[in-house]
Amino acid sequence: MTRTQAIAQAQQQFDSGAFRQTLARRVAIPTESQNPQRGAVLADYLESEMRPAFEAMGFVCQTLTHPKARAPFLFAQRLEDPALPTVFGYGHGDVIRGLEAEWASGLSPWTLTEADGRWYGRGIADNKGQHSVNLQALANVLGTRGRLGFNAKYLIEMGEETGSPGLRELCEANKTLFDADLLIASDGPRLRAERPTVFLGSRGSMNFDLRIDARAGGHHSGNWGGLISNPGIQLAHAIASIVSATGQIRIPEWVPTELPDSVRRALADCEVDGGADGPAIDPGWGEPGLSPAERVFGWCSFEVLAYKTGNPETPVNAIPPRAWARCQLRFVAGPNPDDFVPALRRHLDRQGFPMVEISAPPEDMFRATRIDPDDAWVRWAVASIAQTSGQKPALLPNLGGSLPNDIFTDVLGLRTVWVPHSYPGCSQHAPNEHLPPALLREGLCIMTGLYWDLGAGQTPKEKMT
Repeated sequence: MTRTQAIAQAQQQFDSGAFRQTLARRVAIPTESQNPQRGAVLADYLESEMRPAFEAMGFVCQTLTHPKARAPFLFAQRLEDPALPTVFGYGHGDVIRGLEAEWASGLSPWTLTEADGRWYGRGIADNKGQHSVNLQALANVLGTRGRLGFNAKYLIEMGEETGSPGLRELCEANKTLFDADLLIASDGPRLRAERPTVFLGSRGSMNFDLRIDARAGGHHSGNWGGLISNPGIQLAHAIASIVSATGQIRIPEWVPTELPDSVRRALADCEVDGGADGPAIDPGWGEPGLSPAERVFGWCSFEVLAYKTGNPETPVNAIPPRAWARCQLRFVAGPNPDDFVPALRRHLDRQGFPMVEISAPPEDMFRATRIDPDDAWVRWAVASIAQTSGQKPALLPNLGGSLPNDIFTDVLGLRTVWVPHSYPGCSQHAPNEHLPPALLREGLCIMTGLYWDLGAGQTPKEKMT
């Protein structure tokens, strides 16, 4: 039996409708981790879908829990030979809220529906479709070769959309159980729908609030205008001191000192394009002197996610007593996240804004990670995907978004190779989440080839140091 036969089996399995049927069943389970009423549903997804899928492939499953997590974790492993390489897989079965009322006519978050050449349903892109591809690819290798040819460990969590509570502690407590050579997993989007992509980490994310509480209530703008401070104006100027009018961060501690050469080389081959449904790139926005790919995958960005002062719904002629902004810093490996808030405090004080209060970010924020694009395991994975797809995949040092990847690199000491099966215009986290089925089909072939090559005895020997 050969690699070609395994990939042919993947194509046949998809074209027969069997994969669609499996995915439709999983999409129908409303695993909204942000909804406190879905606790039993989260556990049911693991027991009714994940456990049977793994056990059918000869995996031994166990349910793991942690007090910080609202739902259990499922850990599955198939150990064929201690001398073989071990791959760690990860996926999450929880989804963002369904937002049923906001979906287009004829569509539902809990029904996989085909329309306009796309498959619609909550979780199809994030992350049910992606880990379903990977599980089926494992089954394809087993069905063709009769064995994997490597050891496989897999962890499914049900709280990623709420910040993965308990995941770090679970991994710290089970380092020996989770020991592996590398992580191969799928989440996030490709660079473009038509180009296979590999990314090696993720940008970190820190959300925090800025607030000015000037006084107890509002005061008539005719009687007091020009006499008392306006928190809305003050906070706008404070934010303007953090970032330029073109989006350049002005706090040195928030950005890297340089862009590594290996990162520049990898990103030189990457063109950012959101497709027909994506926004147009603003060429003058962000850090000057960087390409669009370098700005989103190699640098840091600051965003104001929400801003409120006064009564936006019913404005009145009064100077507002307070102003508030929800802000976010996306950051790459290099800057020290423990100094982000102290650096901001120092900056605001220097700029004359001691009245601005800063909320502390959550302790379990995602931290930035990136492994070397020149790593031998990375070159191996890229070559495998190129052989299957017939094209050179995009190699991103890290995802522009954030994942709990630092848990795998820093706690478990794993190399991390992510192979996404989505695209930027998939409406992830929004109504009408969807994917083109051709992308899922290609992903299934790519992962079947990748797992086949992992068991073919020609993998790198290096472990993470």
